[in-house]
Amino acid sequence: MKSPLSLLMPIILLSLLTGCEKEPERMDNYLVNFATVLKEESGYRFRLDNNRTVIPKIMDDYKGSEGQRVILNYTPLKGDTIHVRRISDIFTDVIQQNGFPERYVDDPVRIQSVWVAGDYLNMIIEIEYHSVPHVVSLFRDHLSDTVDLWFSHSRNNDPRGYQRTMYASFSLQSLRNGSNSTAIPFRLFIHTPAGMREFQFELK
Repeated sequence: MKSPLSLLMPIILLSLLTGCEKEPERMDNYLVNFATVLKEESGYRFRLDNNRTVIPKIMDDYKGSEGQRVILNYTPLKGDTIHVRRISDIFTDVIQQNGFPERYVDDPVRIQSVWVAGDYLNMIIEIEYHSVPHVVSLFRDHLSDTVDLWFSHSRNNDPRGYQRTMYASFSLQSLRNGSNSTAIPFRLFIHTPAGMREFQFELK
């Protein structure tokens, strides 16, 4: 005669195997994109960099301004309707037409990614931050024969701290002023710990 313990073992093993076969709950699909805020009387819409406009199904907490650039974390629903999971404002600015080189500061930054999309220059960089806000700008050198943009970063005398990721987005619309070209080439200069980096882009 088998002991009670030996009878329980197959039952426990069967329960474990059954538990392993149970399908876990599926998380909703979601996307993360840079986007531009479009403010309306009744709420908000968001224009993605592929020029598609998406409409939140529910929008309660967010208080943004027209033209603000954001990181939009969302789940697609039906058509252009989305469920917003999270919105994070990012630094948004335009090209400074005056002030180069007298206001240009070349404190180095580490580059994670730089790209052009949706008429914006988008950047993911790392700065060494402690407690004092840093100052960033994008200057155009009007004395150059080509379209040259210089990314300016000032530590603002911030003490040595820790690496922090920063997101920035600069409108490139001013490059189109007075240009009939369908594609506008430009150079971007960024000072890094390894020296000056040059990037070549086209605004299409």
